[in-house]
Amino acid sequence: MASLPCCRSSLETQRGAPYRRRGFAPSAMHLTLPAPLRPAASPSPPPRASRAPLLPTACRGSGRRRPRRKPPTSPSIAGAEAEQPDALARILRTEAAVSGVSRKAAATRQQSTRLWPRAVLEALDAAVASCRWESALEIFELLRKQQWYEPRSQTYARLLMMLGKCRQPGPATALFKAMLSERLRPTADVYTALVGAYGYSGLLEEALATVDQMKGAVDCKPDEYTFSVLIDCCGKSCRFDLIPAVLDEMSYLGLECNSVIHNAIIDGYGKAGMLEEMESALSTMLESGNNVPDIYTMNSIIWAYGNKGRTDEMENWYSEFELMGVEPDTKTFNIMIRAYGKAGMYDKMMSVLKYMKKRFFSPTAVTFNIIIECFGRAGNIEKMEYYFRLMKIQGVKPNPITYCSLVNGYSKAGLLDKIPGIIRQTENTDVVLDTPFFNCVISAYARSGDIKIMEEMLQLMKDKKCKPDKVTYATMIQAYTAHGMDEAARLLEMETGSFDKLPGSVSEIDSK
Repeated sequence: MASLPCCRSSLETQRGAPYRRRGFAPSAMHLTLPAPLRPAASPSPPPRASRAPLLPTACRGSGRRRPRRKPPTSPSIAGAEAEQPDALARILRTEAAVSGVSRKAAATRQQSTRLWPRAVLEALDAAVASCRWESALEIFELLRKQQWYEPRSQTYARLLMMLGKCRQPGPATALFKAMLSERLRPTADVYTALVGAYGYSGLLEEALATVDQMKGAVDCKPDEYTFSVLIDCCGKSCRFDLIPAVLDEMSYLGLECNSVIHNAIIDGYGKAGMLEEMESALSTMLESGNNVPDIYTMNSIIWAYGNKGRTDEMENWYSEFELMGVEPDTKTFNIMIRAYGKAGMYDKMMSVLKYMKKRFFSPTAVTFNIIIECFGRAGNIEKMEYYFRLMKIQGVKPNPITYCSLVNGYSKAGLLDKIPGIIRQTENTDVVLDTPFFNCVISAYARSGDIKIMEEMLQLMKDKKCKPDKVTYATMIQAYTAHGMDEAARLLEMETGSFDKLPGSVSEIDSK
């Protein structure tokens, strides 16, 4: 699927605002101090005549040599050595301030209106980049309370795009209303991000209504980017019946169908397993003459055939795209490794890995995760552990998906005694365990019938500030029911009733 262009962020433009407004100047901190006075000279006794050389008192009779002075260091080297500790201290202070902002945003009683701009904005950037939407909205609420805050449409666009990726249409609606309450005029990027927030959540009617709202706005008409997001949403929701009407609307507005839109249609058909329609969409793209297949087209088609287990046709299309002049990338090889591993063709999977090394493509975390998952699914624990060690040796950082694949492999092989070791490994790293990881652990103990350990993992999940989801509760309820623990299952179902009530998201922002 083609990566869509992102709207530009303006979070950096607000940094340093309070210093300029309050008239603070860093040079004002350098005060000119008077030069120290020299002590009054006292009369010294006349020197005695002696043949021995004059030596300092501390060196007389000690037999020690005077220490040699070090050669003077060049100013550039000395400046670089002095600059390194200062830079490290500056980075540590910034990281501490950013983490402090996240804690203050969660604690409503300790919220201040005079926080360091750079710390607040970088904390918001980090939350948005990692798609921690609840933390991002809390930090944004803290940002709005600062004295130096200036509302900007680019900030809202980034937040709405994040909420679209996280499938959160409710908070997206509330955030859009908050933007209107600040008397900001929505831009095309804001409307497009709102279209994605609705469309990727399956609310295509609301997405189409938002596009109609754009048509009536002043200087905010839908463009190719807006329609590419809308078509991508239709493809991911398998609503291909809406695509012809969207293309007709584009033609009516004088917009041409570019390669991004063609790739969105091709990828949608491929993800849905509609291979004939996918090839027909590729033929339409080639017949247009204005759009040439690129790496996104190649990856979409190769993924579709590989996911269906049709590896021969996958290899043929790989050769066809090479003849077209399309060069593969790391994602292409990851798709092929996954297809061969899913089909049990481990020799070809290893040959692709060797070919990557020959062509100077470095394996990424995704590459190792796919290999670890394939060997874990096959029950080959020795190979799974080997590539996990190789991953760390080559300096590739494991992520929660890596540890989740290890847990699934150990669970399938019946080696549940190794799962606590995986959890201990994560405690010695900066990897933040997420809900899917704990779901894997809880599912492993639920299948083995270890109800007590399953409950302990749920408590550990809550202690790690990781929120259980529907999969967590469904797994545990099924385990309780299988062991005749109907009362425990009923209590958990009651707890599930309050699951969808998310703290401080829609109501708090909507009330602004």
